[in-house]
Amino acid sequence: VQLQASGGGLVQAGESLRLSCAASGSIRSIKAIAWFRQAPGKSREWVATITNGGTTYYSDSVKGRFTISRDNAKNTVYLQMNKMNSEDAAVYFCGADSVGAGTRVDRMDYWGEGTLVTVSS
Repeated sequence: VQLQASGGGLVQAGESLRLSCAASGSIRSIKAIAWFRQAPGKSREWVATITNGGTTYYSDSVKGRFTISRDNAKNTVYLQMNKMNSEDAAVYFCGADSVGAGTRVDRMDYWGEGTLVTVSS
């Protein structure tokens, strides 16, 4: 399984940005796709997860502002980020869990390259 994250960039506080995670390869083995982020000097933290069945989960820090969704025809998962603030600035990674609805770094079996999100105030 290969994952390709894209869509990062520079936004101002309060603005929106949408990230994409395109999956390829043996995607039938994937049970869920999750987004994580890692700010400088901090550990990688979970942001949101979407299962094959479409069930979604969010961390408390993004609930109500971020939306994870999927386009099965394009094998792509999106992360719509609204009302962004400085704490959202990080490198964002997508990961794939082949067992369940993973929300932990150590549950991911596959990772994509990160995409940088910068938020200016």
